[in-house]
Amino acid sequence: MEKQVKQWPAADFILQNEAARRLYEEYAKDQPIIDYHCHLPPDEIAGNKKFENLTQIWLKGDHYKWRAMRALGVPEALITGAASDHDKFMAWAKQVPKTVRNPLFHWTAMELANPFGIHQLLDETSGAAIYETCNSLLQTAAFSTQALIRQRKVEIVGTTDDPCDTLLPHQNFARQNAGFRMLPSFRPDPVLNVTHQGAWLAYLQKLEAVTGRSIKQLDDLLNALDDRIRYFHEHGCRVADLGIVQLPDLQQQRDRKQVEQEFRLLVSTKNYQVQYPDALSGCIVLHLCRQYKKYGWVQQFHVGAIRNLNHRLLTQLGADIGVDSIGDDQQAMRLARFLNELDKTDELSKTILYNLNPALNEVFASMAGNFNDGSCVGKIQFGSGWWFLDQKDGMEKQLNALSTIGILSAFIGMTTDSRSFLSYSRHDYFRRILCNLVGTDMEKGLLPMDFSWMGEIITAICYTNAKNYFNFP
Repeated sequence: MEKQVKQWPAADFILQNEAARRLYEEYAKDQPIIDYHCHLPPDEIAGNKKFENLTQIWLKGDHYKWRAMRALGVPEALITGAASDHDKFMAWAKQVPKTVRNPLFHWTAMELANPFGIHQLLDETSGAAIYETCNSLLQTAAFSTQALIRQRKVEIVGTTDDPCDTLLPHQNFARQNAGFRMLPSFRPDPVLNVTHQGAWLAYLQKLEAVTGRSIKQLDDLLNALDDRIRYFHEHGCRVADLGIVQLPDLQQQRDRKQVEQEFRLLVSTKNYQVQYPDALSGCIVLHLCRQYKKYGWVQQFHVGAIRNLNHRLLTQLGADIGVDSIGDDQQAMRLARFLNELDKTDELSKTILYNLNPALNEVFASMAGNFNDGSCVGKIQFGSGWWFLDQKDGMEKQLNALSTIGILSAFIGMTTDSRSFLSYSRHDYFRRILCNLVGTDMEKGLLPMDFSWMGEIITAICYTNAKNYFNFP
């Protein structure tokens, strides 16, 4: 049966009433973007890369699409394997109509509409022409990485960087006049991997090489990390991040001498199994967080993902290939003890808490409120819907939990958390969802029909709050 579809997505996509449409058009649509957390490759931004074809910019590295294609029976050769870029794209195009009600269906349409100007449904029939059109556009100056970022009115790109990174792309970019800023973020996940001795020791060797320090004792490690924090700060970093299943359990804290002894055993004893991993990792994370406060950084905690669960695909393809899930670990008391430990000595920096399990939205929203101290607006943030939750249902649930338990008007809004240069459409997606929620309440009489008042709040959430929250140089 032939599909009869007009322009897709429509101009009023998601906006279900007049109040929502007006809020979006007048107060949200054209706001600049503070992309304070993403995974865009810094070298591709600094080098102003142009992509060879639509597969390279759109499908390569996109584990969301990979998961969907596997579920739809597409062979791995057409996903991450040896098939040509053309064949991989056509395999995806064929499956798009079957992704209805998955966020990929919305994202695909939005990312073709902007920046490519294509309002045609992608499917097996339209795929070849869309591929050819987009490939031609990608060769033009308007579709280089920097041009795509400027086109979406991005003011700050906050990349995610390993403590051992040289930050050379950031240094190269800083000498350019690109019309926006790219700043690093400090992501020390590997140094906490104390239960995997081989990988952990290999990472310490990298840290030794970049700092020129010999790491044999706990203080050696902490001093090396201090060196890297100082280096990152000098190169514009004002944000740290941590991806972790749960924050360390501070009830397992041990005497500092015990922690130091276990550290020495881990460094010097072959096949050593850490007896108190939370004590060691907790000591390291608390030290880092105190440094972040000292430097005036914002810290982010991405909590709740369990990763690399399919050993067969992990062995074949490596990490970050779409075999991660939402965890169901208990979070509340660990989170409370950790934040309280820093707060009681006034060493709790501005903090963004990202939750991956929607069943815990109210837990995270209420936890953030416990540690605000009046020093600034929204010091502790319940962060935007993340990963599996950065879709319409997930965003609405996060916004509703934040609204009812916290203060929506203090929210710093959406972050892309993406590796794709086409993902800035997710900011537009978020803005439409936000305006529809508030506009619907206005239409129902639950909020005043005052567009200046409500519009000011919409603008703050989309742009101003984030601009004011971070201490970017």
